[in-house]
Amino acid sequence: MKLIEMKNITKEYSVGEIKIKALDNVSLQISKGEFVAITGQSGSGKSTIMNILGCLDKPESGTYILNGQDVFRANGKKLSQIRNREIGFIFQSFNLISSLSAEENIELPLIYRGIKKAERRILAKNALAMVGLENRADHLPGQLSGGQQQRVAIARAIALSPPLILADEPTGNLDAASGKEIMSILLNLNKEGKTIVMITHDNAIASVIPKQIKISDGKIAV
Repeated sequence: MKLIEMKNITKEYSVGEIKIKALDNVSLQISKGEFVAITGQSGSGKSTIMNILGCLDKPESGTYILNGQDVFRANGKKLSQIRNREIGFIFQSFNLISSLSAEENIELPLIYRGIKKAERRILAKNALAMVGLENRADHLPGQLSGGQQQRVAIARAIALSPPLILADEPTGNLDAASGKEIMSILLNLNKEGKTIVMITHDNAIASVIPKQIKISDGKIAV
């Protein structure tokens, strides 16, 4: 069953008077339960496609159906709802708030969703357990290693079991051992049925992911 269907996506940026096609008529489909790596060199268009997949940017033309919803027809409020309900984000820089504990960082987006405190705590603790950090719930980010901080970020992304997890270079700021640990967690989550799309420039990381899509000069390389 299709979770993502993009058709004929074109995205342009202006550099002075010159227009550059970051994406050139890109089409792709991703089914529920897949783990997909999007690879490519710097400037290839992979970050642009990630921003569009994450409902953070709109193209000049094309269509994007996410879990049955036509993303580009949504207004600002509806688009925000789609982003919050359908997608869990994992970033290279973790994006944790330094003054909040691991558990509080996970709970923060749940507050925005209007979830009551008792349920938030249960969801946060369950998510921490899924990444093996249930004994670090009260620790601040500064008291955690880089790998542990990224595990908290993964827990935050999966707390409400969104249909899609987007991971943007999740191992980019980690040493090799921590990177392998993060990939092991993501692969296990995929085995449990979670759909994951991951941007990476690291071919060794991409090689362990079941499906790979390479972007080159704004197009999908065949």
